[in-house]
Amino acid sequence: MNEAQKLPFEIVRARRAGARLAAVQALYQMEQTERGAGAVMREFMEDRLGFGPEGEPVEEADPDLFKAIVEGVIARQDMVDAAILARLAKGWRLSRLDATSRAILRAGAAEFLMHPELSGPIIIDEYVSLAHDFFEDGQEAKFINAVLEKVGADLRG
Repeated sequence: MNEAQKLPFEIVRARRAGARLAAVQALYQMEQTERGAGAVMREFMEDRLGFGPEGEPVEEADPDLFKAIVEGVIARQDMVDAAILARLAKGWRLSRLDATSRAILRAGAAEFLMHPELSGPIIIDEYVSLAHDFFEDGQEAKFINAVLEKVGADLRG
């Protein structure tokens, strides 16, 4: 039995949510600063895992899931971006999306590819929850939900 299997479900869930938050933040930072994935991931692993969007402490994040999501987006960027682009309105480009939304969608799409054992609704719920954390009006969360539902169905066929 590994360490994660010994922890209560709520702790495991909180650690996974923290990893997803950190992955979205890292993807955003990589895009905004044009720093490499290795440097950004190291920074997060050393200093920032376990902190929320406003720098407040949250449950310790799962470092393995954090790395898997970021590396998954990078390794499958063409497939991830094509899946998202296919579900945007005709004529839209990824660059027209808010950078945070783009990071959320990429992380969610990568999880659909990397974690076939997770149900689609779980993945969608996790990333829609993050969208609510970042956007106040709720419209962006609805958009994220709609796009991820379609992307998930496309990627999992």
